[in-house]
Amino acid sequence: MLIKNARLVLDNGDEALRDILVSEGKITEISEEIGIEGAIRKIFQNESHLVKMDYLDLEGRYLIPGVVDAHVHMRDPGLTHKETVTTGSMSCAKGGITTFIDMPNTIPATVTEEALEDKRGIFKGKSYVDYGFHFGGSGDNNSQEIMKVKNTASTKVFLNISTGKMMVEKDETLDDIFSSSKIVSVHAEEEMVGKAISLTKKNGNELYLCHLSLKEEVEELKRAKSEGMKVYGEVTPHHLFLNTDNRDENEESKKLLIMKPELKSNRDNESLWEALRNGTIDTVGTDHAPHLLSEKREKTTFGIPGVEHSLEMMLNGVKDGKISMKRLIEVMSENPAKIFNIKNKGRIEVGYDADFVELNLDLERVIKREDVVSKCGWSPYEGMKTGGTVLTTVVRGEIVYKNGNFKNKIGREVEFNG
Repeated sequence: MLIKNARLVLDNGDEALRDILVSEGKITEISEEIGIEGAIRKIFQNESHLVKMDYLDLEGRYLIPGVVDAHVHMRDPGLTHKETVTTGSMSCAKGGITTFIDMPNTIPATVTEEALEDKRGIFKGKSYVDYGFHFGGSGDNNSQEIMKVKNTASTKVFLNISTGKMMVEKDETLDDIFSSSKIVSVHAEEEMVGKAISLTKKNGNELYLCHLSLKEEVEELKRAKSEGMKVYGEVTPHHLFLNTDNRDENEESKKLLIMKPELKSNRDNESLWEALRNGTIDTVGTDHAPHLLSEKREKTTFGIPGVEHSLEMMLNGVKDGKISMKRLIEVMSENPAKIFNIKNKGRIEVGYDADFVELNLDLERVIKREDVVSKCGWSPYEGMKTGGTVLTTVVRGEIVYKNGNFKNKIGREVEFNG
């Protein structure tokens, strides 16, 4: 693959047009000018192979590293009426997400080595984008299982009630789980944020605080960072762009815009944006948790879809001056890959996987229900305008999404270093 005239954001924040050459799924060259004939010779040593080379001329449009979403619930296995690996990965591809990490609260929960291996078998060959897995901490104390499993991002621990029955309450069990895990991802709300930080301090491991939603939680994170602890914070787009005013607009919104943690105030929105800007919060993750409209309307059901529109919504933050494009790339691509030690992901750099997203910031559109590809069939951002549009998504040098069309179901499990 040869990409011409791509607008890249450099490490110093400057922007420059560059050409990028890809071979065998990796970035092999980034230069001011790479000719098509020279590229063919380098890769094929024979001009007759021209037909085999994908060629994209971006004409100055942005090319950013593929988004890494470290927090999704693809509902597979056991809840596939809501979402499947295939439909969820299509939503990812449309939204510019080239790697996702799936959470363990499926049916059965991913809390044993056997369940993890079964899940790997289910995912294989069914995803348009690359993926990984979080392992789950169990109230039955599965710390021995945690020490056995290989190639997982973290141990996910629920300190509050959420979808599924995975909350861990006993202090002794929590101690064992934290001490057995290199990094723990937690669902922790309000005072439980402080508890998670204390457990991490006691056990000397790393902590990833999922979906922070309150100003006070941000302050807890800030204090932990000031003490030199390896504690990372995540925020969702819905906690940045939506609040209780949106939820209370009408009866439909009151039923659909329900999740854990729930939406907070405009004051919290602004606090989260500031923490994202200044580096207190490290990543943006969607907490993609799809449910059917019928389920949401019938009874209180926690969770909303997110992967399809997360990047395009975050581009509004760039246009409104809430976050720079450089910082957007850090929190949506570089930092998630770095925190979870995902091999060769998160940057446009020679030697890295050729995971790219082509953006048109001049092409804004209104999000409509009929355009949603997720199996759940709706979006919390319906009626809102995007800050731009994902035109093309590339995974390891192969186009998986372009201008509304999907192809090449090539997704595979990522490798976690260490």
